[in-house]
Amino acid sequence: MQILIVEDEKRLAQALKQILTEQKYMVDMVHDGRDGLDYALSGIYDVIILDIMLPYRDGFQIAYELRQQKIDTPILMLTAKDTVPDKVSGLNSGADDYMTKPFAAEELLARIKALTRRKGEVMLDETAFADFSFNASTSELSKNGKSVRLNFKESEILKLLLAHRDGILAKEDIITKVWGYDSDAGSNNVEAYISFLRRKLHFIHSSAEIKAIKKMGYRLEQSHD
Repeated sequence: MQILIVEDEKRLAQALKQILTEQKYMVDMVHDGRDGLDYALSGIYDVIILDIMLPYRDGFQIAYELRQQKIDTPILMLTAKDTVPDKVSGLNSGADDYMTKPFAAEELLARIKALTRRKGEVMLDETAFADFSFNASTSELSKNGKSVRLNFKESEILKLLLAHRDGILAKEDIITKVWGYDSDAGSNNVEAYISFLRRKLHFIHSSAEIKAIKKMGYRLEQSHD
């Protein structure tokens, strides 16, 4: 899962990033409203953690502009402004939830999970497709007692393929979701990890296959051979 932090207090932003990366989330971090809006408008994020008091453009303005541009990414406003009118303004501008500083890490993580659950993007610990099952907590791919452990990027790509099982997953989306918005990764990186995943599906003798769709991306399918 990809999360954007928009927070001008750099120590707090770094603390937030550490909490989230420890949970294996991919995190991008910016420190002013101008960059925050630019990054958020990309639409690649699963959650945006947004401060209100920011240089150049405040959190209310960012949330409002995102909703005007039809970006429906869940927004969690995290701020020291804790009056009822502030909370109402945040929610009316387009935010989905509101937390005040200081905060507990456990509550932050719970709220993030709740936000993604509303959007239907939380993956259950155990997910099945075709004849294999995938445990997101342990990154274990298995079929009929035979199993193999995926590395971090393999696991993240498989999660994306499972989430897009009814459609096609573009290479560009894999790069931004798995390597990050500012990454230098390219098609060769994606192709290499797709190859690794295919080998591991073959290792457990799964009938599932990752099919390349020319000029579009990849789709997870069940082979009927």
